[in-house]
Parts: sequence; C-alpha cells; structure tokens
Amino acid sequence: MSAKGSGWVITVAVCAGLWLVQNGSENVTPPVPSAAEAFAAGPHHHTDAAAAPLPPSPPVRLLIPEIRVDAPVTRLGLDGKGSLEVPPASDRNLAGWYRDGTSPGAKGTAIVTGHVDNAKGPSVFYNLGALKKGHRIEVTRQDGRTAVFTIDAIEVYGTAAFPNEKVYGLRGRAELRVITCGGGFTKKTGYQGNVVVFAHLIGVRPPPA
Repeated sequence: MSAKGSGWVITVAVCAGLWLVQNGSENVTPPVPSAAEAFAAGPHHHTDAAAAPLPPSPPVRLLIPEIRVDAPVTRLGLDGKGSLEVPPASDRNLAGWYRDGTSPGAKGTAIVTGHVDNAKGPSVFYNLGALKKGHRIEVTRQDGRTAVFTIDAIEVYGTAAFPNEKVYGLRGRAELRVITCGGGFTKKTGYQGNVVVFAHLIGVRPPPA
C-alpha cells in the first residue's frame, strides 16, 4: 500500500491476524463492508454538505458511536523503510494518526489507522467493516474542538490492488480515511487486504465552556 504521491507507505504489519491464527479459525473474521456501502453503489440518501476546514491541530481522541469505538490517538511517524509505524499491538484500544500528514478537520486527507486484532482478541477497528454510509466519526483535537465527519463509503481492497491515489490523494475539502486490515483471512497469509472508511467534515463542536 504505497502512497507514491505523498512519499510514504502504510505498512501491512497490522494484518497478521494472530488471534485468529492461534485459535485456528478461518470463519470468525471481522465484518466485511457490504457492496451497498461502496462508492459504486451510489450516494447515501443524506446530502450532508462539507464544512469549512479548520486550522491544523493534532487529534487526541476518536469516537465512532455505531461500533462503540472511543479511543485515544497516538502519533505515528515513518520507520527506516519509509513505512508508516503502527500503534503498539499490546494496546487494543489505540488508534494512530500520521503526524506529518493532514490533521483531521484541516483541508486535505487525514490518515488514521489501527489494529484489527492482536494475540488476545479484537482490537480498536475490528468492527470497522460494519459501518454504513451516513454514520458519524468524531475526532477531538488538541485545540479542544471536535471535528465531526460523515461516512461517504466503506470499501475493501486486496493488498495488491490498493488504490493509492483514491485513498491518499489530497482533496479540496477536509476528509478523513480510517484504515485497518480485512478482506478475507487465511492462517497462512493473514488478512488479504484492507478496509478503508472514506469520510468528510460536516461540522465542528467548539471546546467545552
């Protein structure tokens, strides 16, 4: 999964599926997005307009109410091979943001990633594939404001056919990508691809009074 235009890569190291391997399971796997949630199926019935982008500010927490995600966000850099670091696998409730990229809520495409599972069981984005168009993602930022996003599509891609420009390309509005592993699983190779949530900014809540 290389983002050639931006000069960095999201590593597939989060895709081992250790929990499934040690339990010998190829049937109990994370939810897979339905075809109805893909871009090709057409837009959702809602027409949420894009909100004006915010100034940059690092994210500190991410909430996805529909799948009960309420996770702190750590900052990720690049490793020696130019691949994006991943959050510590030992923390099952931790998301990671590419710190040298766009801040969630700022103009451009912000990237958040996280584990689908670890050796002990499901992790923060295990249920990402169960989301639907129109669901909300909230990102609390260091400046105290909460950026509210609506989901435009959820798609799954095989590792060899990952659409770099579609996922990572910069846009003229504030957008968010949330990425984890998925797309089928085998004990021999682990997860076969990635689940990608596409969302755009629709509102901002100010800091608490």
